[in-house]
Amino acid sequence: MAFYGSVRRIVSDLSLPDSTIFANLLQSCLKSKSLRDTSKVHARLLKTQFASEVFIQNRLIDVYAKCGCLNDAQKVFDRMPHRNTFSWNSIICGLSKAGFINEAARLFGLMPEPDQCSWNSMVSGFAQHDHVEEAIEYFVQMHREDFVLNEYSYASALSACAGLTKLNLGIQVHGSVMKSPYSSDVYMGSALIDMYSKCGNVSGAQKAFDGMVMRNIVSWNSLITCYEQNGPANEALVFFLKMMDFGFVPDEVTVASVVSACATLSAIKEGQQIHARVFKSDIFRDDLILNNALVDMYAKCGRIGEARWVFDNMPTRNVVSETSMVSGYAKTVSVKAARLMFMKMTEKNIVSWNALIAGYTQNDENEEALKLFCLLKKESIRPTHYTFGNVLNACANLVDLKLGMQAHTHVLKHGFRFELGPESDIFVGNSLVDMYTKCGSVKEGRRVFENMVDRDRVSWNAMIIGYAQNGAGNEALVLFKRMLLSGEKPDHVTMIGVLCACSHTGLVEEGREYFHSMTKEHGLVPSKDHYTCMVDLLGRAGCLAEARVLIESMPLEADAVIWGSLLSACKVHHNIEIGEGVAEKLLQLDPNNSGPYVLLSNMNAEVGRWAEVGRLRKLMKRRGVVKQPGESWIDINNQTHVFMVKDKRHPLRKEIYALLKILTAQMRQAGYSTLDEGICSNASEESEIGDKKLCSLKGGLELAAFG
Repeated sequence: MAFYGSVRRIVSDLSLPDSTIFANLLQSCLKSKSLRDTSKVHARLLKTQFASEVFIQNRLIDVYAKCGCLNDAQKVFDRMPHRNTFSWNSIICGLSKAGFINEAARLFGLMPEPDQCSWNSMVSGFAQHDHVEEAIEYFVQMHREDFVLNEYSYASALSACAGLTKLNLGIQVHGSVMKSPYSSDVYMGSALIDMYSKCGNVSGAQKAFDGMVMRNIVSWNSLITCYEQNGPANEALVFFLKMMDFGFVPDEVTVASVVSACATLSAIKEGQQIHARVFKSDIFRDDLILNNALVDMYAKCGRIGEARWVFDNMPTRNVVSETSMVSGYAKTVSVKAARLMFMKMTEKNIVSWNALIAGYTQNDENEEALKLFCLLKKESIRPTHYTFGNVLNACANLVDLKLGMQAHTHVLKHGFRFELGPESDIFVGNSLVDMYTKCGSVKEGRRVFENMVDRDRVSWNAMIIGYAQNGAGNEALVLFKRMLLSGEKPDHVTMIGVLCACSHTGLVEEGREYFHSMTKEHGLVPSKDHYTCMVDLLGRAGCLAEARVLIESMPLEADAVIWGSLLSACKVHHNIEIGEGVAEKLLQLDPNNSGPYVLLSNMNAEVGRWAEVGRLRKLMKRRGVVKQPGESWIDINNQTHVFMVKDKRHPLRKEIYALLKILTAQMRQAGYSTLDEGICSNASEESEIGDKKLCSLKGGLELAAFG
């Protein structure tokens, strides 16, 4: 009522000494964010002698802009016969804050004399609306024009550096901050921590934090979030405790970050303790972001019941809450339960679709993952790099080159270039390389690899292992040398690929050198996998005694896989002396595994030690060890045909056995024999359809090889 009374008094007395009362009324309109009242004041103002006063027109522009009516602000600005710097700043600031940055830039270019406020409006406006490159350009130009940079300039510039993840540029801005009066400003310190965090430089964030004279809750939150997002996540918990020791009371941002760290660490006990604290707080209990973090934490820790309890008791939910439940169900219960949750979602976004597709892929239901991707396309949902990463993994798991090539086409249509950045899509290129090499198309995998804008260690590993798995060992080693020249450091996965390549190409001496270089040159400690590769390499080359010495000198306890690899090599090289000792080790490790019995039995049969063969078979019978029949399968016209020993299930079994009978007769005519009647007495009745090895010159039809 007081506001309308003031307006009526102005109408009745138009002989006011100045425009102060209009300025006060506009200030009231600004506080209430009332566009209607602003229009009424403006209407009354037009009937006074102050209608063309620059000061009051500037106030009108400012209030209209801040009340969200940029059209009226623009009209006032355009009709002004005279303008000053504040007039320009008011409209530029209003436009930039509202997101009309191109129009703001146009007016800024027409401005006769921009000041510090004008430049800051441009830097902050572009930074706030994710036009970070332009924000940096304005910041650099502002500095070049010798305008004084203040806390607003620096904060916007650091935000832009964080958005671009340009660490070098951020370090330069940091250096400028340290020379300014704002080097000890608490808000500037928090902005620096945030910049280093988003650029992935944890040590820089920690140094910025340590260098702060004063800290507030934002500073602590920025550092805790840095460790939660970049690792090591346990440091987020450490600084959470330190923060409370210094007397700071955590807010919802703190608690949400710490809960997310618990999810990363699978630290269910600590997560439950924080949840108890949340449950006792009226402020935290209904916070949507915090509750979403709790649902995600319980789901990732495999506590789907607790996740569901938090979800059901949330006063409000959003798509993030439901997506966390979909992901949790897929990981801990079943993909079917996840699908039911997904179907009940009132709103679905691409993250929800990705969670379910990933669930199918992780549960080896690759066909369903691809069907869901097709449904996603029908729903006109735009897939992301995460979508394609899972889809390509599904194609690789199915070893379906045709589907993989179709997925590649979709990747190209969406313009992925496989490069690093804020939304890095480099792993899509890595998935393509992996898919092509697993499907046997090494040439296409190499083409993708060479056309990637950026590569990381995973890219090199995928190509090196792809070569090794497809028998192109020399190419794998050449690529490894190129990787070292590029400056990329190898990891444990790289060295597995290198050693496998040496094994497949018989490069024993090179394999020894690469194995020893792991520790000497690359600072890597060999794992069981590397020792297994070396045993395989030495075993293939017939260096059986050296392989045994290597196993016995391992700092790790050898498992059945390593000993099994050596036993297979003993079988190939007919070394029954070492083979018997290795088999004994294997039987101690896993007495119920039929593999060692079978291999040792076949080795004895080859040298005519039939008594030992009989002893081993009796030992198997006494211990209840049964050889699991091998299986073979073949895809014909998108239908999988599976075969095993004594198979009578196939609808074309009569035709298959008839052909096998013909083949057996032809083999005998060619000089082959089937001496072991205990294994196969009649090719038409007991053919080893599913075994990995069909026949040998000496031993007849053998049982499947160990492993």
